[in-house]
Amino acid sequence: LLRLSEGESVNAVLPVHDFEIGSSVMMCTRKGVVKKTSIGEFSRPRKGGIRAIGLREKDELVGVRLSSGTDDLIIATRNGNAVKFNERDVRNMGRNAGGVRGVTLGKDGNVVSMSRCGEGSSLFTITENGYGKRTKLDAYRLIKRGGKGVRNIIANERNGKVVGAVVVDESDGLILMSKNGVVIRTKAKDIGCIGRNTQGVRVMKML
Repeated sequence: LLRLSEGESVNAVLPVHDFEIGSSVMMCTRKGVVKKTSIGEFSRPRKGGIRAIGLREKDELVGVRLSSGTDDLIIATRNGNAVKFNERDVRNMGRNAGGVRGVTLGKDGNVVSMSRCGEGSSLFTITENGYGKRTKLDAYRLIKRGGKGVRNIIANERNGKVVGAVVVDESDGLILMSKNGVVIRTKAKDIGCIGRNTQGVRVMKML
């Protein structure tokens, strides 16, 4: 149970089995900042909690992942771009540090997700108007952190902006929920796997 002060909310929950040396916590914020901290830094929590990252004004966490130290990560943005980089580009920092730039955002841009890449996996992306697609992770070239990345999906008037992106395998199932409370369940393999610079198909009809 986490007790919050007025105005605070929970943005990320990360299950941890142990605090073994070698693992790290990768964090990503809405404004494109990434940070890596050794898991051991969180092994002695206090009753009121401890600081995990020094957030800048009007920024917030959108993704937290355990990492091995050599993982490839992919950051997806609201305007339809994605940056794939290796976590070795980010040095380990203390809990109070603010992190470094993970992606350069355009006008009105922000990050919607950060995922760990898996061999043979694909990136499933969904937009605010219910259109989505899968694209093989091999289609995204590995670059240094901090770049603008490459086109992930066309965020035009038909599609709207990106609201979610997650790395999936063909055996995975997906549950999509609209803000109006409509829920659908589908298999990842039933969603077309197509190129990056495409619009996708209707995945969910919005009411």
